[in-house]
Amino acid sequence: MSDLRKLVKDAQNILIAGHLRPDGDCVGACVAAYHYLKDGYPDKCIHVYLETLPARFEFLDENRTIISEEIALEHYDLCIALDSSSSDRLGKAESYFYDAKRTLCIDHHISNEAYAMENVTLPDASSTCEVLYGLMQETISRETAAALYIGIIFDSGGFSYSNTSKKTMEIAGALMETGIPFWEYIDRCFHQRSYIQTQLLGRTLLTSMRLMDGQCIVATITRRMMEFYEAKTEDIEGIIDQLRVTKGVEVAILLHEIGNQEYKVSMRSNSCVDVSRIAAYFSGGGHVRAAGCTMRGSVHDVINNITEHIEAQLKNKITA
Repeated sequence: MSDLRKLVKDAQNILIAGHLRPDGDCVGACVAAYHYLKDGYPDKCIHVYLETLPARFEFLDENRTIISEEIALEHYDLCIALDSSSSDRLGKAESYFYDAKRTLCIDHHISNEAYAMENVTLPDASSTCEVLYGLMQETISRETAAALYIGIIFDSGGFSYSNTSKKTMEIAGALMETGIPFWEYIDRCFHQRSYIQTQLLGRTLLTSMRLMDGQCIVATITRRMMEFYEAKTEDIEGIIDQLRVTKGVEVAILLHEIGNQEYKVSMRSNSCVDVSRIAAYFSGGGHVRAAGCTMRGSVHDVINNITEHIEAQLKNKITA
């Protein structure tokens, strides 16, 4: 693949944008791309826009000099979309994206809509950060390496998900050789929780229920729960993975109430159910083992609609 710096060499004003409710891979990719391009082109005007910066990833931009929650210029020569499968996931940056002279999308979602003028999408990669690494020269700064490593471990579940490949591990090893404190990053991303996050996790697990002879587990986080614990959207991160590792479970479903009879649905599977197909059916997207969508209706309606698709896949798997 072409080097990222060659792809942007003719642009003077560049906007880097990630998806709404950014996670570790999204934040890591945006910060890594910024550092890599600034190291090569210190005189270029490069801005990074994210809807918000989750607290657990603030150390990647401690002085808030990289990421902005506002867009500075009216027009850009180039807009780079990272880790976003569709343009509407860019939020406020979407209009700036289509107004730019050139557009580039770098992603790893199988549901990517190839909406940019140039698209680099590798669905088999563990993360967008892994794809981004392939667009970089071998010598990268420690700051770039740290951001890439965060993205890779976040989307690979600390190298525990099935999307982890030999290449993923080789890239992680190369990043470790730059001297980053990789052990601290694992702790920050997977083990450290605020007291609010611990309370919300406990409440959610306590009210979860198993369906389909224990093959599916479902939990709901209501707006009332969020208000009671004074929790933010980022505090929900990681709960779905705690549901997924319940013994005997094939699919975990987490419903997050975001409006009146409106739910943000997250799904994780362990071995045979393709949750990206289910999410796509409901106008969502994601990966084979991790996907999501937004659905309307009562909790029971949402659960019944989703489990119908899960049962169909499980039945086909059994009869195949």
